[in-house]
Amino acid sequence: MAENLIINGGNKQEMYETLLPQLLSLTTGETDTVANMANVAAALKQTFDFFWVGFYRVKEEMLVLAPFQGPLACTRIRYGKGVCGTAWKEARTIVVPDVEQFPGHIACSSDSRSEIVVPVVRGGKVVAVLDIDSDKLNEFDEVDAEYLEKLCASLPI
Repeated sequence: MAENLIINGGNKQEMYETLLPQLLSLTTGETDTVANMANVAAALKQTFDFFWVGFYRVKEEMLVLAPFQGPLACTRIRYGKGVCGTAWKEARTIVVPDVEQFPGHIACSSDSRSEIVVPVVRGGKVVAVLDIDSDKLNEFDEVDAEYLEKLCASLPI
């Protein structure tokens, strides 16, 4: 099934509409959180060619690096710090058109230019965040937010 996740062409919304059902089919029934996060990160990276795609899980009052695709990343992020920590604290999606303009941005890579972070909420608590970075300014918009929120709400993680 994984080899069918490659999607070429089409606009961003069409790409999400094709990818999301495939990801849900791939992850439904799989109980291993790490495996599901790994496949989601790989599929998003492969489909959209984002600079960095990955998850951070809430562990011992920190965000701890989980499966990702891309260059090396920060291992731990404190509550309320950077884009990821702020999305965790506020339990909301944050779209950053230019990371240089985000107060307290944590620069894991100087090549990152824009970012979106979507919280994964279970039982009313943020248990992880999906973090996606682009090496282009203003890469993310309401289309990304809408579909990534649907994905994070539906994933068995």
